[in-house]
Amino acid sequence: MSDGFRSGFACFVGRPNAGKSTLTNALVGQKVAIASSKPQTTRHAIRGVVNTDQAQLVLVDTPGLHKPKTLLGQRLNDIVRTTWAEVDVVAFCIPADKPVGTGDRFIANELSELNTPVIAVVTKGDLVSDKQRMGEQLLAVAGLGDWAEVVPCSAVTQWQVDLLQDLLIQRLPEGPMLYPEGELTDEPELHMAGELIREAALEGVRDELPHSLAVVVEEMVKRENSDLVDVHATLFVERDSQKAIVIGSGGERLRDVGTRARKQIEALLGSRVYLDLRVKVAKDWQRDPKQLRRLGF
Repeated sequence: MSDGFRSGFACFVGRPNAGKSTLTNALVGQKVAIASSKPQTTRHAIRGVVNTDQAQLVLVDTPGLHKPKTLLGQRLNDIVRTTWAEVDVVAFCIPADKPVGTGDRFIANELSELNTPVIAVVTKGDLVSDKQRMGEQLLAVAGLGDWAEVVPCSAVTQWQVDLLQDLLIQRLPEGPMLYPEGELTDEPELHMAGELIREAALEGVRDELPHSLAVVVEEMVKRENSDLVDVHATLFVERDSQKAIVIGSGGERLRDVGTRARKQIEALLGSRVYLDLRVKVAKDWQRDPKQLRRLGF
């Protein structure tokens, strides 16, 4: 390892649906965080590892900071605040295609209390083709705080993603690798499989469902004398009406969720998968401390 090698942690923060997970995946070069157009998709601090010849950058994708309405919401916010207190640099994500709002100003105000350097990242640059509009957004974001840098980028087209990576690495301390070379995440495969199932289940559902959906993978075992992996998982919702939405007419929607999730899990594990999905009601689990613990929050 050469002299001057840098290693450390960076975290992405921002309001829900600011493009944090998509940007994490773009920098890592592989899917380590699920991405959805639904707010509050990320529910844990997920680590993705970027390895270069001169550095190891550990990215921590966090839930969107928001005004909580449930105990789950409070716990998600706690994850964000705990994470940004422990990293070497913070990337504050604001989407290019949405006006700066009260949520952004709230987060900017909280970040102003940190001693950690903060880079303001204007995400989703591919959604804004008008240079004047992008310029106005950059000025608005610059006016939110005293940022170390302000950089626009697009995770979808990879525009300026390398520049953002360099800016983050510049702010890491010198030190040895924190993870073995080649490791891209410290997320257990069991947890990642559950997240891929949740991502598939969130596609095309009504707004009330995403917050109420949790997935627990009960078992993931390799079948004896076979290359097949058996995955048994339960999707938990809060009401019977939501259970009907997830299952769909004649079970069609659940079968579609299973097909999409199975392909993703097979890519994750590198082997064929038999996926068994069940749907259960856990009434008002977002507000129940005992059920939150059982579901991993």
